Amino acid sequence: MSSGGAEDDIPQGERKTVTDFCYLLDKSKQLFNGLRDLPQYGQKQWQSYFGRTFDVYTKLWKFQQQHRQVLDNRYGLKRWQIGEIASKIGQLYYHYYLRTSETSYLNEAFSFYSAIRQRSYYSQVSKEDRPELVVKKLRYYARFIVVCLLLNKMDVVKDLVKELSDEIEDYTHRFNTEDQVEWNLVLQEVAAFIEADPVMVLNDDNTIVITSNRLAEAGAPLLEQGMIVGQLTLADALIIGNCNNQVKFSELTVDMFRMLQALEREPMNLASQMNKPGMQESADKPARRENPHKYLLYKPTFSQLYTFLAASFKELPANSVLLIYLSATGVFPTGRSDSEGPYDFGGVLTNSNRDIINGDAIHKRNQTHKEMHCLHPGDLYPFTRKPLFIIVDSSNSVAYKNFTNLFGQPLVCLLSPTTYPKALQDQSQRGSLFTLFLNNPLMAFLFVSGLSSMRRGLWEKCQEYLRKINRDIAQLLTHSRSIDQAFLQFFGDEFLRLLLTRFVFCSATMRMHKIFRQETRNYPETYPQLPRDETVENPHLQKHILELASILDVRNVFFENTIDDY
Repeated sequence: MSSGGAEDDIPQGERKTVTDFCYLLDKSKQLFNGLRDLPQYGQKQWQSYFGRTFDVYTKLWKFQQQHRQVLDNRYGLKRWQIGEIASKIGQLYYHYYLRTSETSYLNEAFSFYSAIRQRSYYSQVSKEDRPELVVKKLRYYARFIVVCLLLNKMDVVKDLVKELSDEIEDYTHRFNTEDQVEWNLVLQEVAAFIEADPVMVLNDDNTIVITSNRLAEAGAPLLEQGMIVGQLTLADALIIGNCNNQVKFSELTVDMFRMLQALEREPMNLASQMNKPGMQESADKPARRENPHKYLLYKPTFSQLYTFLAASFKELPANSVLLIYLSATGVFPTGRSDSEGPYDFGGVLTNSNRDIINGDAIHKRNQTHKEMHCLHPGDLYPFTRKPLFIIVDSSNSVAYKNFTNLFGQPLVCLLSPTTYPKALQDQSQRGSLFTLFLNNPLMAFLFVSGLSSMRRGLWEKCQEYLRKINRDIAQLLTHSRSIDQAFLQFFGDEFLRLLLTRFVFCSATMRMHKIFRQETRNYPETYPQLPRDETVENPHLQKHILELASILDVRNVFFENTIDDY
């Protein structure tokens, strides 16, 4: 308590106000610190604890607003302390988003982080000779940047990066600290992350297109009359990233970031209130399907990955799908055994504490000693007891062609090309082209066509034409006479429907692209196999792709006569 007067001179009501504030502050810190001990997997153990934590922070926030004058005079409340409370609330909303995948909580986190900046809560920190306070401010900036990246607020991100850079420079100039290199690395990582996405400049006003790749209303092709599809719903997704040298920020690689957004709806604009999450639903609000729940796993060990898989599998509701997305370096076997099984084709490396051999993939010298953290197709067999949708983006994705559906449940694997043309390999650090197609197919098409600027009207025309292509791909898949029924059983879910149609568009585009045909002849594949003549090599679809290329004046990049012996 500050020395605003002798303690005996403080009126009893004001003393109680300070005491109550200190109690709430201590309780909030205790509960917040306890969040670290909650299991990261499982859906039910953590909700009541989060609820109690939000309750205390709600009371604390309102209390400091109602009693600001007394707290200023008798407690010596500083603006950075208010900022710290607001920052913790922003963190709570962000972590609630991570736990629930409900994008509206990102907006809530943004509201509190933005208020800290607008009201300059941390502005006086630099005047105090306490490096730990400056670090709180730097961490706030880093967290704010992550939230803005997830909300595609790129203009705000660039302003924040500039401010963070200035703050780090001032921090390292004033204090001789050991974490200077770490904070400079944070700056480098976020700068590289921003640069990773292909950029499209609109010539009309020289603006850069900022696209949101979340599922908007009517974003997926609508199911039309006559389309017979299953009623499965995507409920859970594991997004796993371990690509060598790929750009990352805050344990989120570019590929993970893109897939994360492909599995979310556009955020709802909730009015920012300090209500406990989950209590903001009203009876008159229209029903709205939730986002699938996601686990984001950056370089998980095999045991960590299996723990999360088991938790997801255990809690998967009836008639629901588990999605596994693997963006990871390939692990290749050195030889072939007499009887090839699900552990003889290699797999993907989810974690490694040693240097990558040959930069691109792990080649084991001793076939009897397999890589511990390699996820083989056989490792996923136990989880095929329920509907499973797998996406593998790796230099050894083809290992998952050797899958076996042992339990008769719906099972589909979408597999990336294992190599890319030389001209595109230099871009691998900026994320995989395959995942870019699944996240933003128009931007991927423009990228392989060598385009980085166009008129606004042309951009909008291409978007509309791509929607038409997606609708026609949906018809091709559902009207196919020889397609495996697993594809159709997943087709009733909006997210999976969008991924499947984007996959077909990606595969068809690569098969028609001259640089792919001339250099690699290496295309995306599936398990079970799609009927090529009815889908990825369908003449009707090929005509659409050529028409899109004509609209963009890049038809020369693609083969006209596309019927070929692949």
